[in-house]
Amino acid sequence: MSHSAAEVEEEQIHFANVIATFKNYAQYSLAANNRRRKDLFILPREDRDILDTLGYKDKLDAVDKAILVNAEFLNQIVADPEIFGHDLGASPNDDSGVSFDSFPDENDSNGRILPGQTHSHSHDHDRGHGHTHSHDQQRSSGWSAAPTSRRPKRYKPTDFDMDKLRSTLKQFVRDWSSEGKDERDKAYEPMKEALLAHFSDIPPPERRNFRVLVPGAGLGRLAWDIAKLGFACQGNEFSHYMLLSSYLMLNKTEQIEKFTIHPYVHSFSNVPNRDAMLREVRIPDVLPTGLPPGSDFSLVAGDFEEIYGSDGEDSEEPQAGQWDAVLTCFFIDTAKNIVNYLRIIHTILAPGGVWINLGPLLWHFENNNTNDPSVELDLDEVKQLCRKIGFEISNERRIPTTYTNNSKAMLGYIYDTAFWTATKIT
Repeated sequence: MSHSAAEVEEEQIHFANVIATFKNYAQYSLAANNRRRKDLFILPREDRDILDTLGYKDKLDAVDKAILVNAEFLNQIVADPEIFGHDLGASPNDDSGVSFDSFPDENDSNGRILPGQTHSHSHDHDRGHGHTHSHDQQRSSGWSAAPTSRRPKRYKPTDFDMDKLRSTLKQFVRDWSSEGKDERDKAYEPMKEALLAHFSDIPPPERRNFRVLVPGAGLGRLAWDIAKLGFACQGNEFSHYMLLSSYLMLNKTEQIEKFTIHPYVHSFSNVPNRDAMLREVRIPDVLPTGLPPGSDFSLVAGDFEEIYGSDGEDSEEPQAGQWDAVLTCFFIDTAKNIVNYLRIIHTILAPGGVWINLGPLLWHFENNNTNDPSVELDLDEVKQLCRKIGFEISNERRIPTTYTNNSKAMLGYIYDTAFWTATKIT
């Protein structure tokens, strides 16, 4: 699908702003921590002396060091952003190609990232608990509007931008650390078990002939796990934060526990002790490049509805009936129109294909301030809709699980997620 010059310009601007957010992480986060020092000196001297005996200033110094460790890691993610085909040195007024259509040859292997449609439409509700999925918003311009200059104006990342980046750090824990295993197991294992049960009559060597799609793939661990089982698996992701981060993890990481991050240093609230906030997490817990030879694994960049919902003349690849399974994890509530999401899943599945779902119903566009439409169904209505579209639901149950949770914090959110296996019957 072709895009207008305005959409191309918007995409280039947003991508440049995401890169700026990564690069400004240290300055932004150190300034936030320094605010605590300034607040300390406002206090009466007697109160400061008491806090000194607790080692409060030492803790602030330790947080500074942890932030710098995070910054070193984040800078590696954006060290080579041109892999995505964006010309960051050009003005958006230049006729530069910016969609994900230019990739190095090394991506034509396991874990490759493939081009898709990428123009923005998204929205995100964090609501204070880290369930951020993959959709971005606030793609505001960071470019000068002055007609006399074609040089880009330096973009100042917003609090929302930085919140997305901090959420990405916690996503690394969920998907690629030993600490995240318990959370992954509660969500990913039931889905993988259901997939294997559906294809139980298929010998493992023949699984490569069955195509599995994982929309909203995030940092790619669930899709990677499915490819590890022997299936041909494709993940789909929209967020530039996730795409840049997953590229480093899937294509550039050749050592277990190569990187160190401190994902929980950004908030001092609900912290029982310093270790809960300052502790380091090593990633990855497995070798991402260690899929078996001949594995068919890819990650497509772009919007789910645009890529998989269009089979017209402009479609790069026919999708109808081409997938044997679709796995949606914490995904379907990112829809503006859930009817269209489910219709697309039904259309792209082959006859008898299986859709496996796990997640809550935190409708991301509910009460949005961007004039986006939003259809918000309750769980019973979603299941009725599934049946009307042509699915037979089985293996249904509720599974409690967390999402990017700090296991050592004093506060955590548990989702009583809906799980089911749905077979395409019409």
